[in-house]
Amino acid sequence: MDKIQDEIIEEFSVFDDWLDRYDYLIGLGEQLPAIAPEHRTEKYQIDGCQSRVWVDARLDDEGRIRFTADSDAIITKGIIALLIRVLDGRTPQEVVDTELYFIDAIGLSANLSPTRANGLAAMLKQMRLYALAFANRKNDRS
Repeated sequence: MDKIQDEIIEEFSVFDDWLDRYDYLIGLGEQLPAIAPEHRTEKYQIDGCQSRVWVDARLDDEGRIRFTADSDAIITKGIIALLIRVLDGRTPQEVVDTELYFIDAIGLSANLSPTRANGLAAMLKQMRLYALAFANRKNDRS
């Protein structure tokens, strides 16, 4: 995961100002695979976001989490695309334990409005809650 975070930091380092970084974020959001329509419901919606954000998670056959997400806001969709890029395909414990240092390293947290920063925290919290639920379910079967 550190390798992916380092790649993100390098990608953002080529931009001198935040308007260019926002454009890049928007582009990342446009590349995010569509979430299934049945997951664009209130059940999957993240509380605490100014815009509407939906996140779903499933365990694959190898015990790795597969995240899907969508948002009705283009910058928020780019932010969730970054989180998925780092956390998708990881074990539940890896998702819980990972320090997402890229967020501060690229200046994202410092350049978000307070409401978007709250939304980022809410998205990350929900992704970690999914991971905890999967980890607990696995431990219950052991």
